[in-house]
Parts: sequence; structure tokens; C-alpha cells
Amino acid sequence: MSVVLPDLKYTKDHEWVKVEGKLARVGITDHAQTELTEIVFVELPGLGKEVSTGDVLGNVESVKTVSEVFAPVSGVVKEANGKLVDSPEFLNKDPYGQGWVAVLEMSDPSETSKLMSAEDYKKLLGE
Repeated sequence: MSVVLPDLKYTKDHEWVKVEGKLARVGITDHAQTELTEIVFVELPGLGKEVSTGDVLGNVESVKTVSEVFAPVSGVVKEANGKLVDSPEFLNKDPYGQGWVAVLEMSDPSETSKLMSAEDYKKLLGE
């Protein structure tokens, strides 16, 4: 059973979002990291990059596949988690903590209303 935190928002593509005022901290869910297995490389977005909902934010490479991380909301990349360059395993060990991918300054915070609640995400996973 995957860990799903109640205070986060989720996407059907298995990203999580923690809303921090006008900022959105983004990562991949526990379910996503379990499916990917051992993560060996992370490609992060550049600072200042503008993204729209659904744009590719970065890539996560595991021992079995490469998966894209999509922007759950529109905005500008304010931070990228440089720790993941040297320690991509944080995505496996702590996907909701040290394993965050990027922080976006949202251009339209109301977009978060289109994201799934923890309960909706659990239904998507069939839990």
C-alpha cells in the first residue's frame, strides 16, 4: 500500500504538490518511486524555466526505465533540488521529504483546485 499524505495534492501522473503560499513544491509520489524501483539519475529543470501545466519538468531514470516528471501547475521554476544530482536515492527513501524535485512560483494558484485530494488519489491507485 502506497503512502499518501493528506495535506498534499496529487496528479494522475503521480506527482505530488505541497502548496506553500504562491509556491508549489513538487515531487513524485511514493507509488511512482515504488513502480520505478531503484532511481539512479535525475534531470532537474533549470531555474527561471517557465512551465505550463503538463509540461515536462524533468526526468527520473531508474534501473529499468526513464520517466518524465510533469508540471502539475503553471509557473516559473524557483528552486530545483540539487541534492538529487548526487543522491537520486532520496526519491526512493524520502519521496515526500528530501526527495522533492522542484519549487514553482505559480502563475495561477487556482490551478491547484484541479488537482486530486489524497482520497481521490487513493481511489486512482485502487486503495
